[in-house]
Amino acid sequence: MHIFNAYYFKNEKRMSIKLRLILMNFLQFFVWGSWLLTIGAYWFQTLPKLYPVLDPVTHSSVWTGSAFGALFSTMGISSLFMPALMGIIADKWINAEKLYGICHLLGAVVLFSLPMVKDPTTMFWVLLVNMLFYMPTISLSITVAYNSLKKKGADVVKDYPPIRVWGTIGFIVALWVISLSHLETSAGQFYVASAASLLLGLYSFSLPKCPPLLGKKQNKSIADALGLTSFALFKQRKMALFFIFAMLLGAALQLTNAYGDTFLHDFANIDKYKDLTAVKYPAIIMSISQVSETLFILAIPFFLRKFGIKYVMFFSMMAWVLRFGLFAYGNPGDGLWMIILSCIVYGMAFDFFNISGSLFVETQSAPEIRASAQGLFMMMTNGFGAVIGSSLSGVIIQKYFTNYADNSKDWHGIWLAFASYAFVVAVLFMLFFKYKHNPLADKNIHPEPVLVHE
Repeated sequence: MHIFNAYYFKNEKRMSIKLRLILMNFLQFFVWGSWLLTIGAYWFQTLPKLYPVLDPVTHSSVWTGSAFGALFSTMGISSLFMPALMGIIADKWINAEKLYGICHLLGAVVLFSLPMVKDPTTMFWVLLVNMLFYMPTISLSITVAYNSLKKKGADVVKDYPPIRVWGTIGFIVALWVISLSHLETSAGQFYVASAASLLLGLYSFSLPKCPPLLGKKQNKSIADALGLTSFALFKQRKMALFFIFAMLLGAALQLTNAYGDTFLHDFANIDKYKDLTAVKYPAIIMSISQVSETLFILAIPFFLRKFGIKYVMFFSMMAWVLRFGLFAYGNPGDGLWMIILSCIVYGMAFDFFNISGSLFVETQSAPEIRASAQGLFMMMTNGFGAVIGSSLSGVIIQKYFTNYADNSKDWHGIWLAFASYAFVVAVLFMLFFKYKHNPLADKNIHPEPVLVHE
């Protein structure tokens, strides 16, 4: 009886921790999902009407595609250094859960101020400040979760993924809330995000303590914390090529998040489409992409054992070709099936690359630099790749696919250009990246499904 009571008490405590971490992950990505996919609609559909300022040279709206591309690059810019910097602070001076809460509280203030912005330049700087606070919270939330589970004797590999999937659910719920509340083109989306960030910031201080440990680990240098030691991987041709392709594909990872919602909103200008559900609630249609993520992740172990990492990553790249190509030919009417299929394909496109890529880095790196190597992988994809993709896509869209007279866009050409880019990257990857699949070595691989960008 005594043994039973001890077992029950231990599992009751563990369940309490799991529920608390589930709420943390749900709110973490609810904050992001409240505006990430819909800020494009607000930018292109609403701001030109609220603040109809014209460029003195082109005499067109200042709310351009190139300016929006720069705006969306704020995520990549902040990913270049802020997660590592906040990691050092959490390792050395401040409890991770407290730093996590402070970041969300400050982010709440910035999000609340976004609707007051009246010009693109100010919008860029304000959103950059928000992302400087938000992006580090992704890694901090993982640190808090791992620390809490390990303290309670839980199996992180087994117990964390079912907790993390609630982050994706939070992202989906946020999209539905914004869409059904008709806030997709409204500044109200930032108030919802701000309220969620405020709630999470306050809640964070009740999470299990995660104190600094750097002082207790004499072998951990600042260079280790910054991930600088992992740059030695570039000396290996195979790894150098891998990181280059990670950056090139990383440039495409956020394109549909940036432009997908406003693409569907633009069909409202066509009479036969304007009253269709996909045009009225595009965020709900786009949320199918996140649902797909939760399903495709289950197929990754099979594909890795069957085909190996190189082909799984190639499948991801070809899935991006399909993702963009189906958008190019789809529409909210008789072509709605293409839009939906594109959203389903997104699960393979995003998950297969991120998870198989992180697994490749894990297996190819020395144990002492695996953590920093993962940081390097994220820096190349969500950092350099995202900055390049967001910035160049905005310039290309504005220069080659935008009608200066009415600021309308050639979405068919835009999506085909993105599809062509993904196809070229896929072909070059197969030609230059050499990796021989060993089924016996991979048969026991169980990649951990940690989704970073929703």
